[in-house]
Amino acid sequence: MSRIRLADRIGSIPPSNIRGVMRKNAQATQAGTVVNLAQGLPEFTTAEILKRSAMDAIAGDFNQYLDTWGHPPLRQAIAAKYDRHYDLSVDAEHEIVVTCGTSEAISIACLSVVNPGDEVIIFEPFYENYLPNTVTAGGAARFVKLRPPEWTFDRRELAGAFNKRTKAIIINNPHNPTSRVFTCDELCFISELCNKWNVVAITDEIYEHMVYDGRRHICLATVPGMENRTIVCSGLSKTFNVTGWRIGWAVAPRQFCQPMQRLHDYTTLVAPSPMQIAAIQALQLEQDFYDGMRVKYEALRDRLAGYVADAGLSFLRPEGTYFLYADAHGLGFKNDRQTAAFLLQSGLAVIAGFGFYRKRARTNFIRLCFAKYDTTIDKAGERLASLRR
Repeated sequence: MSRIRLADRIGSIPPSNIRGVMRKNAQATQAGTVVNLAQGLPEFTTAEILKRSAMDAIAGDFNQYLDTWGHPPLRQAIAAKYDRHYDLSVDAEHEIVVTCGTSEAISIACLSVVNPGDEVIIFEPFYENYLPNTVTAGGAARFVKLRPPEWTFDRRELAGAFNKRTKAIIINNPHNPTSRVFTCDELCFISELCNKWNVVAITDEIYEHMVYDGRRHICLATVPGMENRTIVCSGLSKTFNVTGWRIGWAVAPRQFCQPMQRLHDYTTLVAPSPMQIAAIQALQLEQDFYDGMRVKYEALRDRLAGYVADAGLSFLRPEGTYFLYADAHGLGFKNDRQTAAFLLQSGLAVIAGFGFYRKRARTNFIRLCFAKYDTTIDKAGERLASLRR
């Protein structure tokens, strides 16, 4: 039989660097021979109240399909969250779809608004899903650089990227991998461009509650001019240490939400029912939970930052997320693949930065996750000391 030609889009979708590292080192991590600061995988246990809620839901026979667009009480809890945290009024019936994680929310957002040939602006470095999301929708990615050491964008470069073919811009805030938290001034500038060119903003706000040193997260939909052109994507995974539950959502004006609901029906159909029930409990936790999480992560950030600085790497002190993105140019390795390979030989798994850039980009950055116990970070510090030697 002659070889069957695959879809052309597959050639534009690289394998996942992050998941590849995890698969490669899974056994070594379990055996304790490798300290894993690679994937955004918190070591901390899920709150007992949430585990009990999920178990009670299973025992209570919430094991069949719920409303495919999201269990109505959960959608109401999500609407209440946005009112409470951002003073944003959301119609729970027509402006929310509950998805299988934030990744699905971003994917169906792109599929809903992007036509073949449309351009989608993506800040580089970028979380690796955004390019496949764009390609799958038939769009063409237009990259705008975030420049170290502050990881800010050049306003003239961003303005020059907008044109009559621009359909959407994907904004990750707080930003993975760089840990930047975009300012109100930066978001207002983006708003001006979106309104000038009639562009939709798709935001990935999964790290919304992880902002440090007195900063605050600004939901883009609350910026003047963006309320009717923003699709806000977020979820439970990072905030509540439930990356395996796959509960996310999109909050969007009805004109965007209705097609996303239809696409969701024909992709994953419905998010896991018991976890939707437990998600209601998660979203009702008091402000003390969020405050405690920030204090904990600030301390872990500072602990890891000390080791990374001692190893001779430079970095932006993380403003948000639970990642530290370090510049390894001064270490003498040719690129970040070599840096990451050396660290792996020393017993430390990190993510090489090339996966956050276009193909053939010349990069020398590494990303480390600090959602770990103190003892894990201390072990990582011992491995990082090999860079000094």
